[in-house]
Amino acid sequence: MPSEPVLFGTVDKQDVHEIFLDNGRISCSVLTYGCVLRTLNVSDRNGKLVDVILGYDDLQSYVTLSGRMGAVIGRYANRIKDGRFPLNGKDVQLSINREPNHIHGGFKGFDKRIWGISEYDSDHVKLHYSSASDEEGYPGNMEVYVTYRLHENSLTIRYEAESDMDTICNLTNHSYFNLSGTNRIDGHRAYVCADRFVPVGEDGIPTGEVSNVNEDNGLRNPKLLENHPFDVCYLLDSCDDCAGCCSDATGIRMSVSTDMPAIQFYTADNLKECIGKNGMKQGERSGICFETQFPPDSPNNPQFGDCVLRKGEKYEHGTTFSFYRF
Repeated sequence: MPSEPVLFGTVDKQDVHEIFLDNGRISCSVLTYGCVLRTLNVSDRNGKLVDVILGYDDLQSYVTLSGRMGAVIGRYANRIKDGRFPLNGKDVQLSINREPNHIHGGFKGFDKRIWGISEYDSDHVKLHYSSASDEEGYPGNMEVYVTYRLHENSLTIRYEAESDMDTICNLTNHSYFNLSGTNRIDGHRAYVCADRFVPVGEDGIPTGEVSNVNEDNGLRNPKLLENHPFDVCYLLDSCDDCAGCCSDATGIRMSVSTDMPAIQFYTADNLKECIGKNGMKQGERSGICFETQFPPDSPNNPQFGDCVLRKGEKYEHGTTFSFYRF
């Protein structure tokens, strides 16, 4: 039998619960606030459990601190230039929450909403959010479901959405991974199976080009991340084991598989210093994000892929994080 959800706190007079999943090999917990993945525990080479994602011990930190730790991002992950895009011959104007652009769903994106529990068992939980038309400027009433599911040594996150109007949709999870269970990613080696990336300007908005990776940003061969900053959107060459990392300290290796066309690989070089779980200080270079998604500003760059969710159609994508020991 699954354990009952536990009250984690209250925000805006609404209760937030934590749901615990455990399949006997790995375990995790999920919050109804922001659909946050709060913990993810896997065994190291010595059989010791390691929580491999950053986060907080209290709800107020998730509400007030930056980083969107472990949250589901929507309706649109990443940046949209000037918060504007064309749809069906008209311009749609979104909120501008990072001047002069829109990022990660706006001022109150999916990461700041209270989600409902649709179903859960010991190995999975399905959460639901109803996003009203014109929320942060997005057209269409959208029904969104996110399922976290454990299977053997893996966690799969499945995203589903439908809208009663044509709109755009680009959902991802914003977990910061640290396979050492520490506040530094020193000793981590990472790879991304991609020969191309999306160049951006100083404001993180794509130039519209697609370029070949170079010696500095290429990650097809695993690279030690010591003092090397990354915040790059790669166009993936394959779905299975398309990216990942490992920790020399714990002997934990993680691989990422997804049906999304791109991944934003970020080494948290701009993460503000704060106190995380168990009183651990975290900040710059404390974790690594593997945000599977459409590239930034895709609504204005159709060459990056079609991110439009049409009325009557279903958005359905997934990403799996698998863990091994070496």
